[in-house]
Amino acid sequence: MSEEYEVPEGYLYTKDHEWIKIEDNIITIGITDYGQKKLRDVVHVELPNIGQTVEEGEVIATLESIKASSEVYSPVTGKIVDVNAKLADNPELINEDPYEKGWIAKIEPIEERDFSDLMEADEYRKYLEDLEESV
Repeated sequence: MSEEYEVPEGYLYTKDHEWIKIEDNIITIGITDYGQKKLRDVVHVELPNIGQTVEEGEVIATLESIKASSEVYSPVTGKIVDVNAKLADNPELINEDPYEKGWIAKIEPIEERDFSDLMEADEYRKYLEDLEESV
């Protein structure tokens, strides 16, 4: 791989370069290190509203960088129970620390969801290698 990307264990990953972490039936979502590096400098984040109900696959946030705009999709049908309000004033947290300080939203699922379609860290690393090789 031409560039090293941080892919921590304990998260699940989508092909759209989002990560999710499940803790006590609450799903935290953000974008991966690969995703934020492709966007480059994030300058604005449009967050969902707390209490808002979202459908699986629905856009829940929009990230704007100098280079492009990217949408973040909900991995589940559920209710937004928290958003990372710090991103309003510090959108660069997504670039600086995408897995901890740069999380985007927390969702409480309304229905059971099987996450077998998402990738574990080792699968996501392989996916990124394949992406890099195909470029």
